[in-house]
Amino acid sequence: MLLSVFIALLGIGIIVPVMPVFAESLGAGGLALGFIIAAFSLTRGIFQPVVGNLSDRWGRKRFLVAGLFVYALVGLIMPEAANVGSLVLIRSLHGFGSAMIVPVAMAYISDLAPLGQEGRYMGMLNIAIFSGIGSGPLIGGFFTDLWGMASAFYVMSSLSLLALLLALFQLPVSTGSSKGRAKVGVLKSMKKMLACRRTFGILLARMSTMIIMVPTMAFLPLLMHQWYQATGTQIGIVITARTLVNAVLQIPCGRLADRLNKVRLLLLGCVIISIVMCLIPLAANFWVLILLFVILGSGEAIIWPTLGALATEEGRIYGQGSLMGVFNLAMSAGVFIGAMGAGYFSDQFGLRSAFLLTGLLVFILTMIATRIIAKSGS
Repeated sequence: MLLSVFIALLGIGIIVPVMPVFAESLGAGGLALGFIIAAFSLTRGIFQPVVGNLSDRWGRKRFLVAGLFVYALVGLIMPEAANVGSLVLIRSLHGFGSAMIVPVAMAYISDLAPLGQEGRYMGMLNIAIFSGIGSGPLIGGFFTDLWGMASAFYVMSSLSLLALLLALFQLPVSTGSSKGRAKVGVLKSMKKMLACRRTFGILLARMSTMIIMVPTMAFLPLLMHQWYQATGTQIGIVITARTLVNAVLQIPCGRLADRLNKVRLLLLGCVIISIVMCLIPLAANFWVLILLFVILGSGEAIIWPTLGALATEEGRIYGQGSLMGVFNLAMSAGVFIGAMGAGYFSDQFGLRSAFLLTGLLVFILTMIATRIIAKSGS
């Protein structure tokens, strides 16, 4: 399971430094780039709760394999996009495939997590996710500099196909531990989750912390091009530094989440990422930017296993697939808000302002979320 997720996310990470430049070559401005990213988040967000709920009933493997097939297909057709409109459509298909991968993988791992070890198990999954995403940009930048942008998309397709074969022949049909719990339909299940203050607070925290993803991943290459005329490899190094630090710290932070107060850990991580977002526009040079992204990755390393552990606890009530589907819907909502907000701020006030205003928004929302969780009992 972990190896399949790593390979699939490695393929996704490879196109991170390529996508903004590729979109810009098709005529995309800041707002159009926001739409391209938002299209992915929108379709992923719509289908994640449905897939998660159905995976509790029908088993998880079929959805994971189907999602990896879509990833492989997208890597082949992405370089053929002729304009921004076609790129939006392809990214929408990409989001549909993603809806069948991450929430199903999280449900698989949550099924296996023993009581009291939720943070540790989610930390292991996050290692696979962040190692893949973190290694990908460096490889993608290398291939782009060597053979052009299209090569990065073809490598993504090949890796997705490899992950598909691994999942098809090595994964069991279903762990079955939460199968049978999610007999309630998707809408009724979501209504129950949102009615519970603790679950609502966890979902709000998930959404709020994901708002930073678009400025720090998709808009960063444009910022570095403007500041330093950065190469694809340099952009990859900065993104990789953040995500690999995040991956390395997942296990220790996951163990902390199992032992310490989860709400306080979550609050600490949220303060760190908010401050770093506000400081990014003040980075004096390439090395300061790397340092800031290392700190950003450290803050996220605290947040991810802690939120994952909280979600796993709630999943025992609603069904792991159903909860993880809505949990990742909240993630997609955060990415969508970040994409549209950063795109608008970038066009209206300049690229630097997108980072500052995003940091302030994340700080306000995460303070509200952690307060709700704390008042409902941690």
